[in-house]
Amino acid sequence: MKSENNLEKRSLRGKTVVVTGGSSGVGRAAVEAFALEGCNIVIAARGQEALDETLHLCNELEIKAIAVPTDVSVAEEVDNLVKKALLEFGRIDIWVNNAGVMASGKFEEIPMSLHEQVIKTNLFGYMHGAYSVLPVFKEQNEGILINNVSIGGFMPAPYSAVYSSTKFGIRGMMECLQGEISDFADIHIANLYPQIQRSTGNSHSAKYSGLDFKVPPFASDPRDTAAKIVQLAKEPQKDLFPDFTSRALVNIYEMFPKAIINTASAGMRLMMRLKNGEPTSGNVLEPSSEPHQIYGDTLLPVPGKKTKMALVAGLGLGLAYMIFRSRNSNDDEV
Repeated sequence: MKSENNLEKRSLRGKTVVVTGGSSGVGRAAVEAFALEGCNIVIAARGQEALDETLHLCNELEIKAIAVPTDVSVAEEVDNLVKKALLEFGRIDIWVNNAGVMASGKFEEIPMSLHEQVIKTNLFGYMHGAYSVLPVFKEQNEGILINNVSIGGFMPAPYSAVYSSTKFGIRGMMECLQGEISDFADIHIANLYPQIQRSTGNSHSAKYSGLDFKVPPFASDPRDTAAKIVQLAKEPQKDLFPDFTSRALVNIYEMFPKAIINTASAGMRLMMRLKNGEPTSGNVLEPSSEPHQIYGDTLLPVPGKKTKMALVAGLGLGLAYMIFRSRNSNDDEV
């Protein structure tokens, strides 16, 4: 009998889920994953065409779903999203903060308007989501807020200073809010910290200072990340690193922060010189252009999971050896 109750608790069938940034990349994969669980879906994004395509996906899976054009950087539009969800389904069980944008390049060469919009979309967007849905959860006395933060909440992305500041900010905000809802046994805030994704997010991002790059082959599969979002909806926990690579990268950075950021920044500088790409504001100021899909283009063929783990382990050992040699050299000089 106990196992039957656990299975019932783990079932998401009939639950209402709101996914921001749900028309491409990880967001679209999350919509698909929750639809396969039998949930009612509310898809939020800025572009109507992409929303319609994702809504069609839900219809094909015979799932009740609505699409609500929403710019999460505008509080009133997020409030409208909540109202539309409640009007259609009567409640909100799970809210996924996922919408985000990125601008990469030399800090002073990226227009200030883009820096400000990255903050409005990423940090304010997650704040607007929490601000609008937590009162609903408290009235229902239950609900789950899931934040797709990225490992950027623990380590900086080279030549993406403002993007990094938003991810550190989201982590800090949610740490505090987790304390505020701690007296509600059935309200949860869960944070996910994935690494870079093999999604359309990179192709849609803003790039300046000559940057022009594709997703590295070790990037994670967005559908795997979406599966972890569903896992958090079934079994909420405060923080989750979705795979070995995410946790390993953060651990390596914590051990060798200066070496990691300096090496990564040097690599980006080299890429700027070699590529010398045209500047683009991407989807920071306007809805994402095509393709509206889950996967983006990678720099090289995608390796298997075992190969990825070996690469990360090798990188860690290599850096450890470099630091060890460096320290020994310093000791010899003394």
